[in-house]
Amino acid sequence: MLDTNYEKLLDRAFEKLPSLSAENVDFKIPAPDSMIQGAKTILKNFGQIVDVARRDKAEVAKYMTKELAAPVSIEDQRLLISAKVHSDVINQKIKKYFDTYVICRECHKPDTHVESAARGFITIVCEACGARYSIKHY
Repeated sequence: MLDTNYEKLLDRAFEKLPSLSAENVDFKIPAPDSMIQGAKTILKNFGQIVDVARRDKAEVAKYMTKELAAPVSIEDQRLLISAKVHSDVINQKIKKYFDTYVICRECHKPDTHVESAARGFITIVCEACGARYSIKHY
């Protein structure tokens, strides 16, 4: 009799839990708006991408320099890449940046910030779930 009461209580508790698939997620990584001009590529919405990531422009530019193996410079809200780079490649690199340095590994939310950088590692802290983890700095 005790087991059936427990099972009924457990079933009732699971019924009251929200389903994970019904959770509304409004976060989207902006698609890169880039164009090739001569021997350079201009990422026109770099400022918007950095604002969504809530990271420093210089840090994201440094990451893009390493990933694309090409020098970059920041001009207002644009990123100038000194190489011809297809928009698919830029999109892939930006998605990789968000997956590695912005989105939390535990709860998969973008509410993170960088707390410290020492000895080649940075600490990512999630503001949503409180998770903390270190990853290698770019």
